[in-house]
Amino acid sequence: MTPRTFVSALALLTAAVTPVAAQEPVNIAPGLMSVTVETEKGPVAISRIQDNTHEITGDFARTSRPCPNFCIQPMTPAEGVRTIGELELLDALQNPSVTVIDSRVRPDWETGTIPGAISMPYTEMADRLHELGCAPDFDGFECEDVGEIVLFCNGPWCGQSPTAIRRIIEAGYPADKIMYYRWGMQGWRMLGLTVEGGK
Repeated sequence: MTPRTFVSALALLTAAVTPVAAQEPVNIAPGLMSVTVETEKGPVAISRIQDNTHEITGDFARTSRPCPNFCIQPMTPAEGVRTIGELELLDALQNPSVTVIDSRVRPDWETGTIPGAISMPYTEMADRLHELGCAPDFDGFECEDVGEIVLFCNGPWCGQSPTAIRRIIEAGYPADKIMYYRWGMQGWRMLGLTVEGGK
């Protein structure tokens, strides 16, 4: 056996007996492994991917898409709107009086969404406020007794939900009833949270 063959054989033997690192549990928060939300297809458990080596790939892994159109969005898209994170979004998804809206266009929505969210593209929202409890009015909509809503899109570089928020406020939806999940699908996927549908 040559020295090179011996070193190669030793490397293979070492790799074969080296134990694979144990997977550590990936909770959402301390003591919180999953959250179950109601969807049109029934209950879905939202959890994080349990593979400690998982990485995001595809469009959501891209960091430098050209601006315009992919410009960094402000933390607050309109005065009176509250920006939230993942834990607040999970609370909203479990609250039947809050509607979580994926405001992306249909081709984006078809790549996968947050379980429990409804699809209402930003291009249509200002004309569909009756679906959120508003009554048609001469100047837009009357939205006195509406529930809270959360809007999201692709991430902090996506202008779809900020545009929708400004349009629906102009049409009559009260800003203090709107929440904005700024990190959108990029943040959701980055944290390895459950995605419904898509490829």
